[in-house]
Amino acid sequence: MSIHVALTHRTSYRYDRLVSLGPQTIRLRPAPHARTPILAHSLKVEPKPHFLNWLQDPQGNFLALVVFPERVSRFEVTVDLLADMATINPFDFFLEPEAEHFPFAYDPILDQELAPFRRLEQRGPRLSAFLHTIPRERCRTVEFLVALNTRLAREIACIVRLEPGVWTP
Repeated sequence: MSIHVALTHRTSYRYDRLVSLGPQTIRLRPAPHARTPILAHSLKVEPKPHFLNWLQDPQGNFLALVVFPERVSRFEVTVDLLADMATINPFDFFLEPEAEHFPFAYDPILDQELAPFRRLEQRGPRLSAFLHTIPRERCRTVEFLVALNTRLAREIACIVRLEPGVWTP
């Protein structure tokens, strides 16, 4: 039996006078390729009147483009979502033969397509130290991923908070 989870996300801006808002892009809709079944999703934007158009980015994610024809004193976005938290095996996938063992090299065309996702950011000292401890010997890719995820689950602490608001990482 799976568990259903209801989530509400609300963002609200208030202005001390009427303002003209440019087009607002809202990225708060589940990706169509997500494996978690989404049973219900709604997006509410205030104030009215406004125009809302759904777009897709190159990766297939949905974006809501909202245009306000008049000046506004507030901007509010509320998303309600109902997800089915069914158990999903994250390692239930197939690998191309050339990727069955780690480390591997991507096909040149795929490497070019993935380049934006593989761009490196500057590492902090803790991440650099962690990366130096990861074994680089040839092994089966799935076994490498299972071991890495097991280690991350052991070393990263998650804090469940019920307080509202934005917290720093």
